[in-house]
Amino acid sequence: MIGVFDSGHGGLTVLRALTRALPRRSFIYLGDNAHAPYGDRDPEDIYRLTLASMERLFALGCTLVIMACNTAAATGLRRLQQTWLPVHHPDRRVIGVFVPMVEAITGVPWMDNIRTGHHAGEPRTIAVFATRHTVNTGVYICEIATRAPEVKVVQQACPALVRLIEGAAPRPVLERAVHRYVKLLMRKLDGIAPAAVILGCTHYPIVADLFANALPSGVEILSQPDITARSLVHYLQRHPDKDNQHGETVSFYTTGNPALVSRLASQFYGSPVLFQAVPDELERALTGS
Repeated sequence: MIGVFDSGHGGLTVLRALTRALPRRSFIYLGDNAHAPYGDRDPEDIYRLTLASMERLFALGCTLVIMACNTAAATGLRRLQQTWLPVHHPDRRVIGVFVPMVEAITGVPWMDNIRTGHHAGEPRTIAVFATRHTVNTGVYICEIATRAPEVKVVQQACPALVRLIEGAAPRPVLERAVHRYVKLLMRKLDGIAPAAVILGCTHYPIVADLFANALPSGVEILSQPDITARSLVHYLQRHPDKDNQHGETVSFYTTGNPALVSRLASQFYGSPVLFQAVPDELERALTGS
């Protein structure tokens, strides 16, 4: 069973791409809607909440989890992989969504964790729109620079955008917000268009057309859900031991109110979605109550 985790609805854009790319697999989606959004939380709080959701997904039968939350991945994915998993769940794996984006930008596999020592291409500028916390971690700047130092990364935080999307804000409100963030980015670039843009939050594909309209003509917008899906296909080909549970079921869980979460979820997933609460016995086991 493959798990997909996000703090809210955004990971549904990734799940949709995963089910298209791997139609004969079973997935469990978990949204930590009770604590969303993560973007303005303290890093240790984000890490604690992330570990709790990993435990939930493992208890539900997942052996592989896609961390479809840029904020959670930027905050603690490497720490989780190196210190927590080997001790508590050595037979499970957790992979993130920003890793495939870095690989797509640089052309350097994640395992090659050293500078390339040569230019992979002509110097170019890549823009990243993300939550304030993801921007503050500098994860995209650091990881891209490690693999392709010729690539310049310019970031723009979009602190209100997740709340607006999760709150089903009217389209004109979303459009004004996106235009404001694009304007701030272009000011940093002195009006020179970037070669490509990363929408570094899984909520942002919902308003990808607004970014396309606001950005200069010809700027490529990289699709995080599609790139993540391609990366997972390749991962399963390299790790067939993690691909031993086939099926065609998709289940949806939330730590929040299932009825409220279900109402907005179809906008992200592209079809009606029915969430259920995390089982009480599982929550009691996690909290020790």
